[in-house]
Amino acid sequence: MKTKMSDSHSFSFGSGALCLDFVNTCGDRPQCSEEHLGTVEDLLRWGAEAGLVSGDETNRFLHTGGGGVLQETLAFREAVYAVCSALADGRVPDRRELAVINSMLHVALPNLELGVRGGGCCWGWSDASTVSDRVLWPVARSAADLLTGDEIEQLRECAGEGCSWLFLDRSRNHRRKWCSMSSCGNRAKARRHYARSKSEG
Repeated sequence: MKTKMSDSHSFSFGSGALCLDFVNTCGDRPQCSEEHLGTVEDLLRWGAEAGLVSGDETNRFLHTGGGGVLQETLAFREAVYAVCSALADGRVPDRRELAVINSMLHVALPNLELGVRGGGCCWGWSDASTVSDRVLWPVARSAADLLTGDEIEQLRECAGEGCSWLFLDRSRNHRRKWCSMSSCGNRAKARRHYARSKSEG
């Protein structure tokens, strides 16, 4: 899989689920030519933008080194993509891909705990985890919630050429085709317009 630095890339968080935002850090599958998690720094920046880790935690982790975190991260992300893409297309998910997600869940869920926020309780994660775990564990829980919940019926894969982004279709008529009308939708409109004008000319 090709990776590249993405310092100037601004991550998107509009899919409707944290796990899908994570999956959408890669585009143009299967070659994944638009890879936005090319380094451990990219992963931690995504986690910070998603509100999962603080800047201080990120700096501490970077000083201790990333090890094999990135490889595990990308394998997990592609397993979530494969399972969700299959379901969006009406196919049965591959058990091997589910096993990758389950592996992360087995590590994550024992570290899930109740905390206090405001005047009530909230879910949180054990302080014993590394920062990379603090990024991936919430994604694993989000994937499990999505895959077993009612919103799975709204899961879609963008119909844009060269786009593999996933999203939840919460539109009124549930006929949304594009991850974003301003990008893939407009490009598709432009291609149709060009094809019409060419055939009329």
